[in-house]
Amino acid sequence: MTNPAELLYTVEHEWLREPGESAGSVRVGITDYAQDALGDIVYVSLPEVGAVVTAGTSCGELESTKSVSDVYAPVTGAIVAVNEALDATPELVNNDPYGDGWLFEVVPSERTELDGLLDAAGYEAQLGG
Repeated sequence: MTNPAELLYTVEHEWLREPGESAGSVRVGITDYAQDALGDIVYVSLPEVGAVVTAGTSCGELESTKSVSDVYAPVTGAIVAVNEALDATPELVNNDPYGDGWLFEVVPSERTELDGLLDAAGYEAQLGG
């Protein structure tokens, strides 16, 4: 599995791409490792646009044929976009976790929170490889 070097990562297996499509936002998804561990994703529950999420807390769920897993907010901030395509095609998370399978965009309330996230090498190290 390859983890793109330009992304930031969390220990909960989320990635962040900066900048997102919306002004000041970061785009969030789950890593290839996470989607592989979950198996075939059949349902995605995401936060509402306008919701304020808190770093480290659950803000959504991914349901797979194996289990239900929480999606954690990587930073505190306001949700400005969600990937509505996942309503009809949740398998995009499996097929393209770093592209069309993104989950949501959030505008961080404190950009310094990004400093505490992992780079690709740090994420791979915490995976044990």
